[in-house]
This record gives sequence, C-alpha cells and structure tokens, in this order.
Amino acid sequence: MSAKFRVLITDRAWPDCEVERKELALVDAEVIEAPPGADEQTLIEKATGVDAIATCWAQVTEAVIAAAPDCKTIARLGIGLDNIDVKYATSRKIPVTNVPDYCIPEVADHAMALMLASLRNVAFFHHQTKQGIYDLSAAPLPRRVSSLTMGLFGFGLTGQAVAERARAFGMDVLATNSSGNDYGTGTTMVPFEELIQKSDVISIHAPLTEATQHQFDQSAFAQMKSTALIINTSRGGLIDFAALKSAIENQDIAGAALDVFDPEPPDLSDPFFQDERVIATPHAAFISQESLDELRQQAARQVADVLVGRETTNVVNPSVFE
Repeated sequence: MSAKFRVLITDRAWPDCEVERKELALVDAEVIEAPPGADEQTLIEKATGVDAIATCWAQVTEAVIAAAPDCKTIARLGIGLDNIDVKYATSRKIPVTNVPDYCIPEVADHAMALMLASLRNVAFFHHQTKQGIYDLSAAPLPRRVSSLTMGLFGFGLTGQAVAERARAFGMDVLATNSSGNDYGTGTTMVPFEELIQKSDVISIHAPLTEATQHQFDQSAFAQMKSTALIINTSRGGLIDFAALKSAIENQDIAGAALDVFDPEPPDLSDPFFQDERVIATPHAAFISQESLDELRQQAARQVADVLVGRETTNVVNPSVFE
C-alpha cells in the first residue's frame, strides 16, 4: 500500500535519511531522494507529483517547484534561504520553513577557531612542522588577542554568540546590521564603513541577499586595516572573491579564514588557496552530532506538521496563510 504523502529530499550532508524517514513515517509520508549532485532537470523529474520538498544546498528553483503542483511546503535543512525561490513559493501559497537556531554554538565556535588559527599562526606553524620545518621566526609576530577589536557584519543569533565569545577573550566588539539593534547585548553598533575601518578582525554573519551580495568588494577591502583578518562562515557570495584575492596579493589585508565559497566547492587549484595567509575549511562550521540531530528532526517535523494541517515553526513567508 502506497504512502499518503511523498517528500523529496534534494540533497544532504549526512550519510542517510533515516532520521527524516522515521519522522515522516509518523504521518504516512515516504521519502524520495534525488541522486547526489542532481542538476535542475533531475530535480524537476524527482519533484514531479511530490507533496513537499526538503533541501540542504540544492537550488530549488521556480521550475523545480512548478513541477510539484501539489507541493504543500518547502523546508530548508539549514538557516539561509538563498537556494530557494521563496518569492515564487509565496506566490503559490506554499509555506517555506528553515531552522534558524540549530547550529549557533557550532558556527560561533568555528569562527573563533578560524580567528585563533590565523592570529596565533596555528595553521601556519602546523603546515610548517608537517613539512619538517621547526622555525618560530618564520611567521610574523602576532598581536595579543585581547588588544584587538572584533567587527561583526550581521548581528543575529550567531553574531551575538560570536560577540560573547570575543568578549571572553578580552576583545572590544563592534557590530553592524540593517536595524542597528543590539538586542540588549550592549554591543556598540556602528555603520558598515566604521566597522571595516576600525576592526582588526571582521567576522561575517549576515544572510546572502541582493543587498549583501559582494558586500565585501574592492572598496571595502581598501578601507580595511592592512593588518586586518576577514572570517566568513556565512555565505561565499557576501565576498567578491576576485577582490579578496587582489587584497591578499597586494597585502591590503593580512589574511582570510573562510568556511564558505562561491561557488562551492571552490577551485582548490587556484594559487590563492596555497597562500599561507589563507585558511580554508569545507563548509564545516555548522556540523556536530548535536546540531545535525536538531536540524534533521526539526526540519522533518516542520514538513510533517504542514502535511497534516498542524501549525509549524519558523515559517519565513507567513503571508501565505492570510
């Protein structure tokens, strides 16, 4: 006997879909999986006739959504929504959900780890010793972390968690966001230009939107301190990669520590990634056993809720219910 509902999972960053299958089976929904790396046409074929779509990083375009005329919800297995055509989904009265609070500690910890690995020359010395080089003088003399200013571009839950950690290291903290709201943290909120001019470390924690696309461009890097470090654990498209490469090559800034790229995966044959001032990790900031459990269970429950007519959490386009 076939299930009452069919749910397409476009892609995943974990070994299987058993967590999702168990949760959705409670509402008589079966899971349909797209093959790894599926292109738009494959996703269109897989989406045909499904009742819901859950996506990690795959592009859920208008064409993919249109292939599922009975689609009742689209769930983002994560926080950012730039891979989903939310505008078209809203026009179709399809609620879109995300999980905005599942990996806050992990991303904040990763940002701090990238910062320390760069500022304290940990990554550089590790690379040197692995090649049989034991030379303290090979790296530039570092600054005391507590003497530095952390600048946060974006001040949502993750930005606030990074601010808390940075203050624990004795750093001064500046932040900027579209509202200027410090959310009761007492953090000094400043305009973007002041943030990039005064910060020794800039950590990016904003969503990728039309307004923030390539926020860090040639002009931004030109205004930063030549000793500044930029960290990105948010979205690759927030940085103009060509401008960043130029800034590193010309020593306009001191270094970059990146967990996200545009495109992903990046071309690791690019000499940029061999530069000793650059640290790169493979979009790993979000992951831990605990964060994945929270993410997968919550996203699957959101889908299940909508399929059976229950109220659910974190609907990003609530106007569809009006």
